[in-house]
Amino acid sequence: MSVNGGGAGGAGVSGPGASGAGVNGAEADGAEVGSAAAGVVHRLAERHETLATVESLTGGSLAASIVNIAGVSGVYRGGLVVYATELKATLAGVPDDLLSERGPVDPEVAAALAEGGRQRCGADWGLATTGVAGPEPQDGKPVGLVYVAVAGPNGGEVRQLDLGSGRDHVRAEAVVEALRLLSERLAAATS
Repeated sequence: MSVNGGGAGGAGVSGPGASGAGVNGAEADGAEVGSAAAGVVHRLAERHETLATVESLTGGSLAASIVNIAGVSGVYRGGLVVYATELKATLAGVPDDLLSERGPVDPEVAAALAEGGRQRCGADWGLATTGVAGPEPQDGKPVGLVYVAVAGPNGGEVRQLDLGSGRDHVRAEAVVEALRLLSERLAAATS
């Protein structure tokens, strides 16, 4: 699992989402989410590869955006919603010691969620979200701090996002940014 860019807690993490805004500074809307989801579903279908999701702060909205796309049944294997910290370990396979040391909002935890979903659902790719949607900080982590992660056949990547505040805004942007990260990894895998 590669983690790129400047970082949090010693692990480098890439992060174009520092502004907390979607495309052209606008908050994510249904059309943007649908377009991003359609792009990854169609690219995965062309490649004959499959996807699984593991979600914490997005609570199933990432999976919902994916299954809204026609033709997804050949691509999407399934997903896990692991809102409670202990379920990140028992269902998604995140090591207990990692969760104890770092807490649920951490780049290594995000990477483990993506890989755990990939393995447990038997998919080529795993896509995960974890973060703090608010309204209050969690375990010393600020509202709007989000990690999205992808795990694939040739490793993975974690991206740190600083999405500002507003629970709905944070969750919607996390979905778009997770899909964007997967799209970028798929494009890189084809080059």
